[in-house]
Amino acid sequence: MSEIENIVTIDGTEYKESDLNKKQVYFMNQCKDLLNKKGRLEFELDQIQASLNVFQQALIKETKEQADEILNSEKSEGEKE
Repeated sequence: MSEIENIVTIDGTEYKESDLNKKQVYFMNQCKDLLNKKGRLEFELDQIQASLNVFQQALIKETKEQADEILNSEKSEGEKE
């Protein structure tokens, strides 16, 4: 059974991974790792943005409810006079 040769594309040109020198492999592995980290951070940022939206909406709702309570209490006090 033959092994499948890993092919990498660098600046539009394809290379066999086995033809790369140690520095090139090191830089390629750094790029792969950074792309993975970028993906994880984007995933986490999506979660953070969704959570932030929930808390912002809760703050808006709570503030509106408090303002409504104040307006209603002032309205009832005005009716008593």
